[in-house]
Amino acid sequence: MEEVTVVAALGFLLLAGAGGSAGDEAREAAAVQALLARLLGPRPAADFSVSVERSLAAESGLDTYRLSGGGAGARVRVAGSTGVAAAAGLHRYLRDFCGCHVAWSGSQLRLPRPLPAVPEELTEATPNRYRYYQNVCTQSYSFVWWDWARWEREIDWMALNGINLALAWSGQEAIWQRVYLALGLTQSEIDEYFTGPAFLAWGRMGNLHSWGGPLPRSWHLKQLYLQHRILDRMRSFGMIPVLPAFAGHVPKAVTRVFPQVNVTQMGSWGHFNCSYSCSFLLAPGDPMFPIIGSLFLRELTTEFGTDHIYGADTFNEMQPPSSEPSYLAAATAAVYEAMITVDPDAVWLLQGWLFQHQPQFWGPAQVGAVLGAVPRGHLLVLDLFAETQPVYIRTASFQGQPFIWCMLHNFGGNHGLFGTLETVNQGPAAARLFPNSTMVGTGMAPEGIGQNEVVYALMAELGWRKDPVPDLGAWVASFAARRYGGIHQDAETAWRLLLRSVYNCSGESCSGHNRSPLVKRPSLQMNTTVWYNRSDVFEAWRLLLATTPALAASPAFRYDLLDVTRQAAQELVSFYYGEVRTAYLNKELVHLLRAGGVLAYELLPALDEVLASDSRFLLGSWLEQARVAAVSEAEAHFFEQNSRYQLTLWGPVGNILDYANKQLAGLVSDYYTPRWQLFVGALVESLVQDVPFQQRQFDENVFQLEQAFVLNTRRYPTQPKGQSRFLGPGAGQASPEVPRPKRRSPRPAGRVRYGGV
Repeated sequence: MEEVTVVAALGFLLLAGAGGSAGDEAREAAAVQALLARLLGPRPAADFSVSVERSLAAESGLDTYRLSGGGAGARVRVAGSTGVAAAAGLHRYLRDFCGCHVAWSGSQLRLPRPLPAVPEELTEATPNRYRYYQNVCTQSYSFVWWDWARWEREIDWMALNGINLALAWSGQEAIWQRVYLALGLTQSEIDEYFTGPAFLAWGRMGNLHSWGGPLPRSWHLKQLYLQHRILDRMRSFGMIPVLPAFAGHVPKAVTRVFPQVNVTQMGSWGHFNCSYSCSFLLAPGDPMFPIIGSLFLRELTTEFGTDHIYGADTFNEMQPPSSEPSYLAAATAAVYEAMITVDPDAVWLLQGWLFQHQPQFWGPAQVGAVLGAVPRGHLLVLDLFAETQPVYIRTASFQGQPFIWCMLHNFGGNHGLFGTLETVNQGPAAARLFPNSTMVGTGMAPEGIGQNEVVYALMAELGWRKDPVPDLGAWVASFAARRYGGIHQDAETAWRLLLRSVYNCSGESCSGHNRSPLVKRPSLQMNTTVWYNRSDVFEAWRLLLATTPALAASPAFRYDLLDVTRQAAQELVSFYYGEVRTAYLNKELVHLLRAGGVLAYELLPALDEVLASDSRFLLGSWLEQARVAAVSEAEAHFFEQNSRYQLTLWGPVGNILDYANKQLAGLVSDYYTPRWQLFVGALVESLVQDVPFQQRQFDENVFQLEQAFVLNTRRYPTQPKGQSRFLGPGAGQASPEVPRPKRRSPRPAGRVRYGGV
């Protein structure tokens, strides 16, 4: 009976979003044809014929594409059961037959002529219903300042990578404003409640309120406009947008309007005090719960329509008021019942992060209370960090509720080469084979994007594979060849070295959160341990440098060369930090001056100079996104300050300090470098005066530097400065000199060469 119930639940989700009219098929085919024209240009796009035929998936009910044709004088025919399936089929043809590459950092789209023929008709079906994308935090760490042009490129990338389920959460504050006004709140009370744009993700999950706000009126108008365009484009491909729903959090002002309302004030979050956290949660049995929940969802779906899947997170990184299963079941049921009051076909998409983040609280009874409070098949759980800490294993496949195996990979949108490629490669297939598995899809759920593209290329491909990639070494070699537009032995070797080192993390300690001393507030207690041999990074760097004359014309290669250079500099910071710490602890002033001088006055300024040579690594470009989103100079300053806070202090007093660290020209020179110079100076002063180094006093002093950076109004360049020294004539001829990690080896007092940075 148990297996029959599970099959029925999975069947409900399999049918969700299926079907559609002939008009839908034509619209989706036209959307893919338009994508082709944007990607390749109108003339090359004319060499392809795109169709959408629901009948392709008639037997399995799963997204399917078919490739045929091509060759001299013949058009390439791409058919898909949905627009997304057709786009994924197109991507497969461009990748495997043409050697092309589509990427955030720059695509390689040189088509061979004539277009290669598909030798035999190729039909491929995905093994699961869903390929999911996004994390609630991605909306703030990466998407917050985007205009429509940038969203259009991202949705194209999503379609080509086969994504058919994604969050669409823009504009919800405008809807909430309508609801709150209708309930009797004042505009000033609403303005006081919303966070600023860069922190909306945590306002939406109930972690924060007020911090970085208020939201300007223009913000609501622009986000409503964007949301309509985003939804229209996603639906044109046959994607399923996930809309937000009411999770139970309310502004404090609700208690003024409804004095008898039953609310609980939650605990603080993220080292914020109750001025900005300690949200108010409606009791599940309070009569206002279904009223507010249904008011919001009705207003939202009236404005935007619906595809019947909604996201809501009541206890994200917050301990519930009670561990009693009866309370947890009631709180969960209240959220779901508010959904089905408006939409009887509602499916709740729940981020499973809460079960992973607080495992001591979420025991079997507590997890079971949440999972059992929603009918099977109407709760869809994201196993958000499954590549490192899968929850489905310890919850018996979420006790029969369908789940999506997700790769989280990145925290805070940090730079830093990182991946768990072998675990990612094996994970989805293992989850499908788990006893009584209820897995219905794969997902990519990074907190921030625009980094480590090889990881996302593999994960997207696994969404269409039944089995793991048999040889990751060969796979990464072909990835490099497509990315750069041709095979080059040194580049291939470099990527194999990266695969066995930075991209080979394994175990529960693996986390895509960069904790390098480079991007953390200095102290004598910093951990520089890594899971790989740093010499592999340096050798990969040397090989890419040697490849520069052949591949410098490739935008993706230039990005990768700079990114690996950045990583090599990061490794050197760790090395010199170790030298600084050891010299200080041994009271060796001369060695401290030498190592500290190299780190703070040579290495970091040189890294900033290298980053400044590429527009993709500029603080000015990052901040300009925020400024361009504004409608006045005052608003531009406000948005820029939001962005600066997120990159650095994260809160008014460094509450989540450096969580969202980046390595950008301008940020390195004016934020990280002054911190290190102050730290080295404090250590030198400590030895000279023979007094202990006072970390607390240093923290107080360095906070003044950090806060000054956030409040500064300096404008940074938005165009690259000069050319990277690696891309000039003969740049790849010299091998970089990398310092050997020998303790206090004699060094000349003059300038030290460190890896050619």
